[in-house]
Amino acid sequence: MREFTTPALATAPPVGGLADAVFDHALDDPGHIAFGRKDADGKWHDVTSEQFCAEVLALAKGLLAQGIRFGDRVAIMSRTRYEWTLFDFALWTIGAQVVPIYATSSAEQVFWALYDAQVSAAVVEHEDHAMTIATIIDRLPHLHRLWQLDGGAVEEVTASGTHIDDDTVHRHRRAVTPDSIATIIYTSGTTGRPKGCVISHANFMFEADTMVKRWEPVFASKRERVASTLLFLPLAHVFGRMVQVAAVRGGVKMGHQPQLNAAALLPDLQAFRPTFILAVPYIFEKVFNAARRKAEKEGRSGPFDKAVECAVKYADAQEAKAFGTGPGPSASLRMQHSLFDKLVYSKVREAMGGRVRHAMSGGSGMDRRLGLFFAGAGVAIYEGYGLTESTAAATANPPEQTRYGTVGKAIPGTTVHIADDGEVWLYGGNVFQGYLNDPKSTDATLHDGWLATGDLGALDEDGYLTITGRKKEILVTSGGKSVSPHQLEERVRDHPLVAQCIVVGNDRPYVAALVTLDAEAVEHWLGMRGKQMMHPAELVRDGDLEMEVRRAVVAANTLVSQAESIRTFRILAHQFSEEHGLLTPSLKLKRKAIETAYSAEVEALYRA
Repeated sequence: MREFTTPALATAPPVGGLADAVFDHALDDPGHIAFGRKDADGKWHDVTSEQFCAEVLALAKGLLAQGIRFGDRVAIMSRTRYEWTLFDFALWTIGAQVVPIYATSSAEQVFWALYDAQVSAAVVEHEDHAMTIATIIDRLPHLHRLWQLDGGAVEEVTASGTHIDDDTVHRHRRAVTPDSIATIIYTSGTTGRPKGCVISHANFMFEADTMVKRWEPVFASKRERVASTLLFLPLAHVFGRMVQVAAVRGGVKMGHQPQLNAAALLPDLQAFRPTFILAVPYIFEKVFNAARRKAEKEGRSGPFDKAVECAVKYADAQEAKAFGTGPGPSASLRMQHSLFDKLVYSKVREAMGGRVRHAMSGGSGMDRRLGLFFAGAGVAIYEGYGLTESTAAATANPPEQTRYGTVGKAIPGTTVHIADDGEVWLYGGNVFQGYLNDPKSTDATLHDGWLATGDLGALDEDGYLTITGRKKEILVTSGGKSVSPHQLEERVRDHPLVAQCIVVGNDRPYVAALVTLDAEAVEHWLGMRGKQMMHPAELVRDGDLEMEVRRAVVAANTLVSQAESIRTFRILAHQFSEEHGLLTPSLKLKRKAIETAYSAEVEALYRA
């Protein structure tokens, strides 16, 4: 199949903007619990629709008093927190355009976004961010105001607007149209300088309303279960931003968690107890691997592995039934599954708060077996695919027919097309307006409304999309063999000891790989074998560890021909990190930067 279209369920409203939902909810259901907000003592408190609306209105007045006007661009540089959402909707209320910046961005990355977007004001989280901007302020002639969240920015700005009447704010709000620019999101830039994606209010409204309607089991509240989610994805990323908009428009209770590490995230999942989460595969891998390590420490690795196998078979049988190719789980499998649900699966769910039954995954590919395990354990994960340029998801697995190992079908109202060279093209109301100040890149990406994604993929007979790689990341060996590194890297990463893998081989005689290790998994692995923790330089030379990684490489090589297989590899002492410029904020590998930083190690892979 070369093209697949799903009929629309939602369209952007003919008038209005994103902030209207805040004011509508406050009128229609003022007592609805819109947010959970954690105080300084770590306790969660409810925020009603009426309270949130009042805060948005008061902050919008303050922004007008501070000189922010319709069409002005205001940057937000912060981790995910309640105040970000508050500023987002207050700025949208007066027709301002928000420029999100990752909290981990370097001074030059911050400079480029603020300079290119001609930002007139910025909201930062803390003093370090303020100092970052201070180092580049002399090159930012348009930047006139800076507010610090940890320095009382909300209170300061709100207090300055008490003399402004409500009608002044509402006049601004009514001037916002669906085609008005809502945000300019700078791509994380795996190659080259980041580009500013211009995304309208209509883009977000179409995307969010489509997700809420089509994935009703996820977003809808029931009498016995109020839909809620804990947002821990960066709000600077389009995925997290879409979740925020969908939660507000769909009446979903939302909490914020600024830290993605397990030590901070797991306690808040326990306290907030969301009904669904949205994450990248890395999070689900962490949950699974932590559960398996716990079982090994308790001497129950055998039963745990049997439970995993049961969950995979159970979900696989359910999938076959959904597609009409099987009868579903057998009676004996159902009995076995029921037993493991009490012994194993319930504990996996408890690690995510105990109430999670649905999840959405994006950002990178998820292993089919991992998806089947979670489905069998009672958490249905709907994997999807999208870009900043498509306002997050362009495809996603439907609840009633999830095909694990794919990124699903075109979401309602969109079309997926596979070009002659295998590139994925997208069309729909979620496709962005273009790149800010960059008509050349816009013309190269948008073709009569079609978005050329740069990703390679294939559609199966039912319209389900599988991403096979990136056009720009295809390696060509010196022997002329074209190799897509994506599936090799993902399969090597399936091994619990492996954190990252990058395949190299462009203009080289064969394919090779650099591999990094998961520190927690390695510590557990060593402990289970009675070995002491070693210095990283010694660890990478451990023969037993090398054999484990070799098994992962051999497994990956079964996916490809001999000419495409990984011939040799090297284990590195440290992981690739964002701090060293080797990962994007969304954890994607910066290939050129990695190959430059580890040029000596790459050269060593090709010495005779």
